[in-house]
Amino acid sequence: MPIYRYKSIDNAGGRISGQMDAANPDDLEQRLSRMGLDLISFSLASAGMLRFAGGGRIKRQELITFCFHLEQLTRAGVPILDGLADLRDSVDHPRFREVVANLIDSIEGGLQLSQAMALHPKVFDAVFVNLIRAGETTGRLPEVLKDLTDGLKWQDELAAQTKKIIMYPAFVTVLVLGVFLFMLFWLVPQLVELFKSLQVAIPLQTQILVNLSAFLRDYWYLMIALPFAVWGWIAWRLKYDANYRYTFDGYKLRVPAVGAILRKIILARFASYFALMFSAGIPVLESLRVLEGIVGNRVIEDGLRRTRRLISEGAGIAAGFEQVNLFPPLVVRMLKVGENTGQLDRALLNVCYFYNRDVRESIERVQVMIEPAMTVVLGIIMAWIMSSVLGPVFDLISKIGTH
Repeated sequence: MPIYRYKSIDNAGGRISGQMDAANPDDLEQRLSRMGLDLISFSLASAGMLRFAGGGRIKRQELITFCFHLEQLTRAGVPILDGLADLRDSVDHPRFREVVANLIDSIEGGLQLSQAMALHPKVFDAVFVNLIRAGETTGRLPEVLKDLTDGLKWQDELAAQTKKIIMYPAFVTVLVLGVFLFMLFWLVPQLVELFKSLQVAIPLQTQILVNLSAFLRDYWYLMIALPFAVWGWIAWRLKYDANYRYTFDGYKLRVPAVGAILRKIILARFASYFALMFSAGIPVLESLRVLEGIVGNRVIEDGLRRTRRLISEGAGIAAGFEQVNLFPPLVVRMLKVGENTGQLDRALLNVCYFYNRDVRESIERVQVMIEPAMTVVLGIIMAWIMSSVLGPVFDLISKIGTH
């Protein structure tokens, strides 16, 4: 269906703009009317405008609120259409309001909730859709929505912890880099002129700083263009070279300190979703097939693909993971016990708990270590800069004092 950009007015008289897919202008007006909006004007959205607008990125917090409210409504016995209508009227995010309105239209057209969600893959990923489908099939939709809410909350908490780790080093690095560039572009050239006029010998470390300052002043445009060029080259290789993508993802897992945490985060997310899907009644092979596409790392994805092939050929679940060396021995032992006792769902939840705790503790350890490490490294850099700049000045003052 074509995408329309529209301007409308709500019941309170406020103007609301956005974009929505509709079969024709009459369909667009009807859809907006269901949202409590009166259409003022519209136009077809061009491909360029769609790329620029991006449809309005829907944050994880919006999905958490959506799942929580929908779970409460369905648990209370409210029909899906009525629950979605209430959510549509209470959602503040304009793009997400349009998505919910489209869900209502699709369900009224005869689709199930999971099928309607599958039409919006950028909002509801494959795991989300499959879990909703399993909840509809088994009659456990409220429980599935609760599990999804908990899983999204955990991801949001993990993202917040990761940002917290990054913020301090990023702030300190930018601050020191600003001071460093100020010295190179303004202070060092003036000192060089002073030393030349007084015919003072420049020490080696100061000469290195002078040469660096001259290079940056002469080729500053290269320093700006180089990061973009490198990033563009990497992005191009990642897009068109499958072997490079695999190698690059493998390198990310081998980066000291960071790689181990990244691997744990990926496996924690996998274990969490695997536990949810298995508990919802989705077959193991189907769960693994879906999860291959959401791990976000081709090395892990290849390991899951090989595990699925081994299981399909008759190997046990624990044996499949053990042969591809995807999980540590402790996790494989948990899966083996759960498989032997017929309580694999409980074993998967234990794996999920194990990784959640391990990831949280690893991030906390890195957070404790990174601040003093950054302080020491940046202190050494600043000491070198200051000694290179101020050392000759002190020598000059001491010589003037002796005469």
